[in-house]
Amino acid sequence: MIGRLRGTLAEKQPPHLLLDVNGVGYELEVPMTTLYRLPAVGEPVTLHAHLVVREDAHLLYGFFEKRERELFRELIRLNGVGPKLALALMSGLEVDELVRCVQAQDTAALVKVPGVGKKTAERLLVELKDRFKAWESIPSIAPLVVEPQLAQAVSSAENDAVSALISLGYKPQEASRAVAAVKEDGMSSEDLIRRALRGMV
Repeated sequence: MIGRLRGTLAEKQPPHLLLDVNGVGYELEVPMTTLYRLPAVGEPVTLHAHLVVREDAHLLYGFFEKRERELFRELIRLNGVGPKLALALMSGLEVDELVRCVQAQDTAALVKVPGVGKKTAERLLVELKDRFKAWESIPSIAPLVVEPQLAQAVSSAENDAVSALISLGYKPQEASRAVAAVKEDGMSSEDLIRRALRGMV
C-alpha cells in the first residue's frame, strides 16, 4: 500500500495530478478540497495516498490532509459508494461541513452532489451517523488557502474547470453554465472550480 508521497508537482489538470518522486511520475486523482491547497507546478508537496486495486487498473488517490484520506476511506466502506462518488462528496463539501451535515441529518446538501438522489442521501446519512461520532472532537483542518498561481490563459482555466466538474459527474452544459456564472478576469482554474461548486451546492 502506498500511504504517502513526497515529490515535485509536475502537472496539474484538475482533478488529476502528476507527482514526480525521484524521477518516477505518480498519477493521482484528488478531491477539489485538496486541489485548492496545492502549490504551483514545480513546487514540492507531500500528499497522503490511498491505492485502489482493481482487475483492470491500479488507481491512486491523493489528499493534502490525513483527515481527508480517513474520510475518503470511511465513505468507500459504505455500500454503493465508490471512489468517484466519494471524491464528488468531498469536492462539494469540506470535511467539517460533511460531518455537520451528517450530524444534522441534512439531506438537502447531499442531493446537490452529482450521483446522490434523495434515497441515497438518506441512506448515507444514517450509515455515517455512528461512524462520525468519533470525529466530533477532532480539530478542524486548516482553512482553505489558494496558493498564488502563474498567469494562464482564461480559456485554458475555464476548460480545466469545466473538465474537472464533468469528471465529478456534472453534465457538460451544467458545468459550463456554472463556470460561466462565476468567471472573472485572471481567475485560475482552482478558483473557478471552487466558486462553481459553491454555486451548485
